[in-house]
Amino acid sequence: QNPQSSVPNIRESLRQIYNTNGIGGLWHGTSAGILKTVPKYCTAIFVKDYMERTMPLVDPESPTRGRDKLLHSAIKSSAAGVAGAALTNPLDVIRNEMFKTNLGLFDAIRSLHRELGYSFLIRGMSKNIVAVSIPVAST
Repeated sequence: QNPQSSVPNIRESLRQIYNTNGIGGLWHGTSAGILKTVPKYCTAIFVKDYMERTMPLVDPESPTRGRDKLLHSAIKSSAAGVAGAALTNPLDVIRNEMFKTNLGLFDAIRSLHRELGYSFLIRGMSKNIVAVSIPVAST
């Protein structure tokens, strides 16, 4: 992703990571990734189900039934995606910091807290919400 990188391809990238950090370097950032994935999707499913139970039903006799169902689905899916993204945003920030600095999970958290205080928890949230909401909304 870095245009100034001297590494020409994926194979060489993997080789460089392995030579620099050993086999564990190939899984760097996985801990934060795993910590965020399950809560994000559990939250999204919970919110989607909650919205389904609480939103008014689509009138099956309505001439705009198809459009109403689509709108209903888009609203509940968007809310689910936003909730999941907002809940797990801090873990995305931590994971990105781990990649940027080559620090482990707890060292990355300490570094972020030292640099930004607790505001690191919301850094980049708007971009994250958009990036996560779109795939969830399409389900």
